[in-house]
Amino acid sequence: MTVLTGIFFTSFLIALSGAMMPGPLFTVTISESSRRGFMAGPLLIAGHALLELALVLALMTGLAPFLKQNAVLTVIAFAGSAILLWMAWGMFRALPSLSLQYSGEEKKSGNLLLAGALLSLANPYWTIWWVSIGLGYILHSMEAGKPGVFSFFCGHILGDLFWYSAISLAVWRGKAFLSDRAYRYLIGACAVILVAFSCIFAYSGYTRCFSG
Repeated sequence: MTVLTGIFFTSFLIALSGAMMPGPLFTVTISESSRRGFMAGPLLIAGHALLELALVLALMTGLAPFLKQNAVLTVIAFAGSAILLWMAWGMFRALPSLSLQYSGEEKKSGNLLLAGALLSLANPYWTIWWVSIGLGYILHSMEAGKPGVFSFFCGHILGDLFWYSAISLAVWRGKAFLSDRAYRYLIGACAVILVAFSCIFAYSGYTRCFSG
């Protein structure tokens, strides 16, 4: 039990430290929480968790060598860049009509579970983390059998959930102090950040494409 507890808490702390680093998922959590409320963060992480569960199972069955290939990481980087540009364009296009006063139907529009999975899949650094640090931790956890892997995964996801729920709560509570103009500036800033990440991912794909 002590071993499993250690795996859980170290996994939680590693995930928490990684989640605190700004990225596309963090940016979209801010923009969606401002208009959809507290549940935006947990729902985005639920989609993120489903994708990570599939990846953990794949890594345990030997997919790691395939994901480590330069060609695969290059494709992920370029595809991720395109997805982020598409999301940013949607934000920019919606700016003139954005308002914090949404109807119930508007609040329900869009699939945050799918967005959480896509934002993770679009990030090549997410894949690199899993085929290096993540895989190493899975192998370490497997020494304690399936309960070890389960403890690792639970700790990892709960670390993400804790941080992104806190971000959603802070943005949702702070919404009362935002005007529609300030809200549009916030979403515009988020869109610009997504464009910046898109350029970083495209550059990563370009350098990988022409390396070695």
